[in-house]
Amino acid sequence: MGTGKSTVSRLLSERLGWESKDTDEEIERLAGRTIKQMFSEDGEQAFRDWESRVLEDVLVRGKQVVATGGGAVLRESNRRAMMSGGWVIALTADKMSLIRRVTSAVAAGTRPLLEGDAEDRVRVLLETRRNAYDFAHAMVDTSNRSPAEVAEMLMRWLPQSRN
Repeated sequence: MGTGKSTVSRLLSERLGWESKDTDEEIERLAGRTIKQMFSEDGEQAFRDWESRVLEDVLVRGKQVVATGGGAVLRESNRRAMMSGGWVIALTADKMSLIRRVTSAVAAGTRPLLEGDAEDRVRVLLETRRNAYDFAHAMVDTSNRSPAEVAEMLMRWLPQSRN
């Protein structure tokens, strides 16, 4: 959360000429309500179920860049689907960068997992998800990089089979 997944995925898809998919946006579109509403009305588990269904659905299509929510990797089935669906990149950032980036989103009420003390919630999420992204093919620390720099770096790293 706050690493730049949505922005970087859009930039990368533009450079590749591929479709861009954001699973959080797709969940909201299909569910007809916001993620915040889903969390408050049905709880995190119901949201995670939606997330798994949408992820599985999205990954069967080719030539796209998919941005998932940061918690999608918490389920083994999602990690397997991601690995079989393509090249997986984990974007990371240091705690202070994340806090700085998500503060306005918290104020706007669009980050249900960060409600309350956002700084403490970021710390807890970083601790509990410390090794959750280790399965990825590559990791990029976005703390001191712009989304455009990250997208350009990924273009250079992408396997040659992207064409």
